[in-house]
Amino acid sequence: MSYKPTIVVVDYHKGNLSSVARGLERVGGHAVISDDPAVIRAADGIVLPGVGAFYDAIAFMCESGQDRAVIDAVAGGKGTPFLGICLGMQLLFERGTEGVPADEELGGSRGDAAVLGHGTSDSCPLGTDEAPAQGALVPGDVFEADGERWVRGLGVLPGSCTLLPSHRLKVPHVGWDQLHKTPAGAACPLLDGVAEGVNVYFTHSYALGDDAAASDVAARTFYARDFASVVWRGNAYGCQFHPEKSSAHGLDILRNFVRIVAEHAQVGEAKDEGVVSDACAPSGNEASEEKGESSALDAHAEGGAAR
Repeated sequence: MSYKPTIVVVDYHKGNLSSVARGLERVGGHAVISDDPAVIRAADGIVLPGVGAFYDAIAFMCESGQDRAVIDAVAGGKGTPFLGICLGMQLLFERGTEGVPADEELGGSRGDAAVLGHGTSDSCPLGTDEAPAQGALVPGDVFEADGERWVRGLGVLPGSCTLLPSHRLKVPHVGWDQLHKTPAGAACPLLDGVAEGVNVYFTHSYALGDDAAASDVAARTFYARDFASVVWRGNAYGCQFHPEKSSAHGLDILRNFVRIVAEHAQVGEAKDEGVVSDACAPSGNEASEEKGESSALDAHAEGGAAR
């Protein structure tokens, strides 16, 4: 891979992001840690790392404008390649319960409270230039549903993030565990060359619930309950584990992501060059005029030579 894509590691001011940046650099990417929405929008690829609690992270992203930058860039999986790691994967989804204050006003600071039902990610036109409908939830809004207090995530993908049960196994889930590919995951570019059942490193207490779309789940892991450990829709990817801490298998996954970003950026450049070439090419009339002028000049030159 000759092209070295610029990948922004989003800094939402929670913890050390250098291990993610080093991992991306090690496999051929140019990693930039930034909290600037403009830098995020301009990146070839975006990584949202896994640090902190769902509520705190989305609250900062909303206050800083990072939420809108990520949503616009990712465009529902049709835009800039995106990789969410651990909490960063969870934030891709509609809602989470982690860290939601009991005294937080419903609806946040954006007006009336609204209730988001399962699988209704289109209730708010995220990823578009349209304004949310009156009462629609936007990232950072707190609301009640199913007997729980939730906070709205980025809403790129449908689904909920909840606490793992601790009836039989210790929570948090910390250590090495297996990835089991789904039928969809067999074709996932992020898992290209990654064998079934490999061990990767987890550290989390919350995970995606069973209301996620099956078509978005590329791999599952079994600990306390079954949960999605890799998700994928278009150019949007997520890992519940930490690839930067998962030794050779984790580096393979980061290498695949850097390749995905580079290929996407190069396709974009080729399209841009095509547009420029088309814009610079003479029209049919201009071409005919140029041909006529060229013939006249040739005739004049021949006449001059004869004289």
